[in-house]
Amino acid sequence: MGDRPAVSTPAGRWGPVLPLSFFRREASIVARELLGRYLVRRFEGRSLVVKIVETEAYLGAADRASHAWEGRRTARTANLFRAGGVAYVYFIYGMYHCLNVVTGSSEDGSAVLVRAAAPVVGGEEMAGLRRLSRASRPGDIAGGPGKLCQALAIDLALNGQRFDRGSLVLRAGEEIAPDQVVTGPRVGIAYAGEAADWPLRFALADDPNVSRPRL
Repeated sequence: MGDRPAVSTPAGRWGPVLPLSFFRREASIVARELLGRYLVRRFEGRSLVVKIVETEAYLGAADRASHAWEGRRTARTANLFRAGGVAYVYFIYGMYHCLNVVTGSSEDGSAVLVRAAAPVVGGEEMAGLRRLSRASRPGDIAGGPGKLCQALAIDLALNGQRFDRGSLVLRAGEEIAPDQVVTGPRVGIAYAGEAADWPLRFALADDPNVSRPRL
């Protein structure tokens, strides 16, 4: 995965591909600004498209909830210590994959978890990948980090892939006004001491695809 220059891609209906400079900033800023962006997954000849509606920032060495807490580097976390703009995918509970967007510099170990998204194109295919006969309510398809990865067929094969090219691309989408964003503590990190209360979870206000517990 050498850092070759990205191949130019037409803007298309989802906006231009986000440049690597977008990701090479502080994680909480990127987490807030990923809301409203489109994640485009090219899979088996089709494009599956979702709009990101919820994220969580993880701040690296100083953040006890981060996989890079105290600067720990392992084979699993190697991609956290690359310059921002690549995917960090991990497997949890022996069941689910989670997709993270690496941010900052190669020294930071910081990333943004993509917690939830709204299906835009390919909803039926995504429901099939989720093994749902139908999506009976908003959030069934991609309203949680594990659901999102199932819906977009994201697994460890995409760990380390850049977001400005290839089969998993982030596009500019739409700007979200500050009054449309709600914030709160991250989910499932009670072990993280005072970091458990940091307001690093971001979501679109009142969007039905946001995961539970709702903000």
